[in-house]
Amino acid sequence: MSNTMIIIILGMAVVTYIPRLLPLVTMNGKEMPPKVTAVLQNVPYAALGALIFPGILFVQESIWFGVIGGLTALFVALLSTNLIFIVVSAIAVLTLYSYLIAFI
Repeated sequence: MSNTMIIIILGMAVVTYIPRLLPLVTMNGKEMPPKVTAVLQNVPYAALGALIFPGILFVQESIWFGVIGGLTALFVALLSTNLIFIVVSAIAVLTLYSYLIAFI
Protein backbone atom coordinates (compact mmCIF):
# COMPACT_ATOMS: atom_id res chain seq x y z
CA MET A 1 0.00 0.00 0.00
CA SER A 2 1.36 3.38 -0.97
CA ASN A 3 2.00 6.25 1.42
CA THR A 4 -0.72 8.28 -0.29
CA MET A 5 -3.30 5.61 0.47
CA ILE A 6 -2.24 5.43 4.13
CA ILE A 7 -2.49 9.22 4.44
CA ILE A 8 -5.96 9.17 2.86
CA ILE A 9 -7.15 6.45 5.26
CA LEU A 10 -5.76 8.29 8.28
CA GLY A 11 -7.31 11.55 7.10
CA MET A 12 -10.70 9.89 6.68
CA ALA A 13 -10.41 8.39 10.15
CA VAL A 14 -9.66 11.79 11.69
CA VAL A 15 -12.49 13.48 9.80
CA THR A 16 -14.90 10.76 10.94
CA TYR A 17 -13.68 10.85 14.55
CA ILE A 18 -13.90 14.63 15.04
CA PRO A 19 -17.73 14.91 14.77
CA ARG A 20 -18.04 12.12 17.33
CA LEU A 21 -15.51 13.61 19.72
CA LEU A 22 -16.63 17.26 19.69
CA PRO A 23 -20.10 16.72 21.22
CA LEU A 24 -18.59 14.45 23.86
CA VAL A 25 -16.04 17.06 24.86
CA THR A 26 -18.20 20.18 24.56
CA MET A 27 -21.45 18.75 25.96
CA ASN A 28 -19.95 16.80 28.85
CA GLY A 29 -22.41 17.06 31.74
CA LYS A 30 -24.72 19.54 29.98
CA GLU A 31 -28.35 18.97 29.01
CA MET A 32 -29.56 19.85 25.55
CA PRO A 33 -32.70 21.95 25.17
CA PRO A 34 -35.87 19.89 24.67
CA LYS A 35 -36.43 21.30 21.17
CA VAL A 36 -32.96 20.23 20.04
CA THR A 37 -33.50 16.79 21.53
CA ALA A 38 -36.84 16.48 19.73
CA VAL A 39 -35.26 17.39 16.39
CA LEU A 40 -32.32 15.02 16.86
CA GLN A 41 -34.66 12.14 17.69
CA ASN A 42 -36.16 12.42 14.19
CA VAL A 43 -32.85 12.33 12.33
CA PRO A 44 -32.68 8.50 12.07
CA TYR A 45 -36.16 8.36 10.51
CA ALA A 46 -35.29 11.05 7.99
CA ALA A 47 -32.02 9.34 7.06
CA LEU A 48 -33.77 5.97 6.71
CA GLY A 49 -36.40 7.51 4.46
CA ALA A 50 -33.74 9.15 2.30
CA LEU A 51 -31.97 5.80 1.91
CA ILE A 52 -35.08 3.69 1.23
CA PHE A 53 -37.10 5.94 -1.10
CA PRO A 54 -34.72 5.86 -4.12
CA GLY A 55 -34.45 2.09 -3.75
CA ILE A 56 -38.21 1.76 -3.90
CA LEU A 57 -38.38 3.72 -7.16
CA PHE A 58 -35.60 1.85 -8.95
CA VAL A 59 -36.01 -1.72 -7.69
CA GLN A 60 -37.19 -3.04 -11.10
CA GLU A 61 -37.56 -1.73 -14.63
CA SER A 62 -41.17 -0.85 -13.88
CA ILE A 63 -41.64 1.83 -11.25
CA TRP A 64 -44.97 0.25 -10.29
CA PHE A 65 -43.23 -2.72 -8.70
CA GLY A 66 -41.57 -0.49 -6.12
CA VAL A 67 -44.60 1.75 -5.66
CA ILE A 68 -46.90 -1.21 -4.98
CA GLY A 69 -44.39 -2.75 -2.56
CA GLY A 70 -43.82 0.55 -0.78
CA LEU A 71 -47.52 1.30 -0.46
CA THR A 72 -48.19 -2.20 0.83
CA ALA A 73 -45.48 -1.84 3.45
CA LEU A 74 -46.76 1.61 4.40
CA PHE A 75 -50.35 0.40 4.74
CA VAL A 76 -49.37 -2.60 6.88
CA ALA A 77 -47.05 -0.42 8.98
CA LEU A 78 -49.91 1.99 9.67
CA LEU A 79 -51.77 -0.94 11.17
CA SER A 80 -48.92 -1.00 13.73
CA THR A 81 -47.87 -4.59 13.24
CA ASN A 82 -44.39 -5.96 13.72
CA LEU A 83 -41.60 -5.51 11.19
CA ILE A 84 -41.47 -9.13 10.06
CA PHE A 85 -45.15 -9.04 9.09
CA ILE A 86 -44.63 -5.79 7.17
CA VAL A 87 -41.78 -7.28 5.13
CA VAL A 88 -43.55 -10.61 4.52
CA SER A 89 -46.76 -8.89 3.43
CA ALA A 90 -44.90 -6.65 0.96
CA ILE A 91 -43.07 -9.69 -0.43
CA ALA A 92 -46.36 -11.60 -0.75
CA VAL A 93 -48.11 -8.76 -2.57
CA LEU A 94 -45.16 -8.28 -4.93
CA THR A 95 -45.02 -12.01 -5.61
CA LEU A 96 -48.70 -11.99 -6.55
CA TYR A 97 -48.15 -8.87 -8.66
CA SER A 98 -45.22 -10.46 -10.54
CA TYR A 99 -47.28 -13.60 -11.24
CA LEU A 100 -50.15 -11.44 -12.44
CA ILE A 101 -47.87 -9.50 -14.78
CA ALA A 102 -46.29 -12.73 -16.09
CA PHE A 103 -49.66 -14.21 -17.07
CA ILE A 104 -51.07 -11.07 -18.69
